[in-house]
Amino acid sequence: MGRGVDNPQLRERLGVASFQQRWPWIGGDLQTLRDTLREVDLPHDQGVPIPIPVPALPSGAAAAGALLALLDQPEGEARGLVLLLHGLGGSSSREGLRRMGVALQAAGFAVLRLNLRGADPGRHLAGGTYAARCNSDLLPVIARARALAAGRPLLGAGISLGGTMLLNACLASPGVLDGLFCASSPLDLAACSASIERPRNRIYQRWLLKRLVRQTLADPFGVSSQEESTLLTSPPRSIRAFDSAVTAPRWGFSDVEAYYREASPLQHLLSHGDVMPPTLLLQALDDPWVPASAAMDLAEGLHPEAGIRTLFTRKGGHNGFHGHGGCWGDQLAAAWLGMVARGI
Repeated sequence: MGRGVDNPQLRERLGVASFQQRWPWIGGDLQTLRDTLREVDLPHDQGVPIPIPVPALPSGAAAAGALLALLDQPEGEARGLVLLLHGLGGSSSREGLRRMGVALQAAGFAVLRLNLRGADPGRHLAGGTYAARCNSDLLPVIARARALAAGRPLLGAGISLGGTMLLNACLASPGVLDGLFCASSPLDLAACSASIERPRNRIYQRWLLKRLVRQTLADPFGVSSQEESTLLTSPPRSIRAFDSAVTAPRWGFSDVEAYYREASPLQHLLSHGDVMPPTLLLQALDDPWVPASAAMDLAEGLHPEAGIRTLFTRKGGHNGFHGHGGCWGDQLAAAWLGMVARGI
């Protein structure tokens, strides 16, 4: 596709207009913060809880347990099932994730909202926390989702880091999903970490770190004495420092550099993108958290046989995309996954 913005041919196929931000949510920061600043009107959560067993962490830092997923059914017969993943510091109850789930239900899909390791609700079912590449947790979940799909298409949708996880799972086990949608998902973790550390993002980083540290220390199975000392005595001041102290060692990486290198999908997608299911990556150029450069490098370097499409918007923030008709990103997800399901 090259480095141009937008993909009008793809939008025409999907039947969606170009994104136009809606006042007063003007600019990347207000688009990003909209759901925090204003309550989201959502129906009562009626998801059916489904615990899914997962093995111990590769490092042995946490024992086997279970992840809690919530299953939402559409009216009438489901045209497929979408496994929906939250991002860093999120959960199945976060407004943006629930709103996307409602949009997918309205489009006729059953939706399985997963709480990753360490997220509430479901914190009590497994020790530890999640990572950008957590295939030992995610692949058993996908297998259970495939059974729940009962012969219908099994699709994935990931918000931010949730999309990164699904990309990594598809790369590790080709064919596990029939289609995928990712919104504002990091493809280069080192670049994303550096972006969050910029002075203009100080408040964002402080908010994320507060959630991550609280989530880690709330582990009902306990944390190691070294982790507790690090988090309480000299709390990490950056996402990179947190990943160095907690995420990388827990998931068996030698150090944070190895974690960022091996768990970043960009290079793997460039070399092995042909194993991916039909995939759409949505990225705003004014995303204050995730630099668009990695997704643009991917768009420029993709193998012609790769089933990956990219769509860039000039505005939209980090998983914002709040337009005149509601959340444009949710509409795009439903349109893309609907098109994929029709083609299966």
